[in-house]
Amino acid sequence: MAVIYEKVALIGLGLIASSMAHAMRQRGLAVTITGHAKSAASRDAAMELGFCDAVFETAAQAVEGADLVVLAVPVGAMEAIAAEIGPHLKPGATVTDVGSVKQAVIAAVAPHMPDHVHFIPSHPLAGTEHSGPRSGFATLFENRWWLLTPLDGAEASAVTRLRNLFEAMGANVEEMDAPHHDLVLAVTSHTPHLIAYTMVGVADDLRRVTDSEVIKYSAAGFRDFTRIAASDPTMWRDVFLTNKDATLEILGRFTEELFALQRAIRKGDGDHLHAYFTRTRAIRRGIIQAGQDTAAPDFGRGGPAAKQVQNEGAA
Repeated sequence: MAVIYEKVALIGLGLIASSMAHAMRQRGLAVTITGHAKSAASRDAAMELGFCDAVFETAAQAVEGADLVVLAVPVGAMEAIAAEIGPHLKPGATVTDVGSVKQAVIAAVAPHMPDHVHFIPSHPLAGTEHSGPRSGFATLFENRWWLLTPLDGAEASAVTRLRNLFEAMGANVEEMDAPHHDLVLAVTSHTPHLIAYTMVGVADDLRRVTDSEVIKYSAAGFRDFTRIAASDPTMWRDVFLTNKDATLEILGRFTEELFALQRAIRKGDGDHLHAYFTRTRAIRRGIIQAGQDTAAPDFGRGGPAAKQVQNEGAA
């Protein structure tokens, strides 16, 4: 494949950034990749693994001369990073991010972007429960969705170029406005994560079920909850604090549905339960037909596809 950006700077060197670097390296999409991470251990790992040509102690150093800058840090850290790199961005450079909340990122980053750069927020709907520079792999984005939320007045050629990069890494790319993105993700990712965290917390609180029993007898449902609940706590703290309105709206709907199911169980209303479960089963089949998961008995999480299971973002 042809080079799309000569120099790419990755700010944050976790799962998403390292996977982007591996994909760009494998497919020849960038000539030089630089990086920055707050942690010296992450910087050392990036150099040891070879997915960066150079790593720097400051974000400002990493972005010098970069044609594309990717902000791959927790949402809560975006504003400080944007303020740091703004004066050092190359004219004509594109800045994007991989945060799973878009309105808050735009509010934090856009004021610090100089007029001579293209700020194009984005969000890859791909990930695993693992984090850090050693968790990345080149095929993470294959057949996963990557959402672009360009600002009003965004230069079409810059958006197309960024789209081309993501598609070259195997992703399916769509555009939507930031408020709609945040609502969609509240449904498909943020609230499910909150429920998973809660269910695992409930199991921990039920002292009548010992820790050893929870671990020993975990069925597929609880195993999936624990996989989701193992996600990076800093990232998810920031997600819920910055997408609170949409998450609370969907959480309210979830509570209403839960009360209805509670009532059906209490009253022995089998018809209601059967109809509800039939409807939700159809959604699962739709996800499989769309190629976003596999129908394997272990949901694809025990084999080579395990790393590709979508987890936000997640983020």
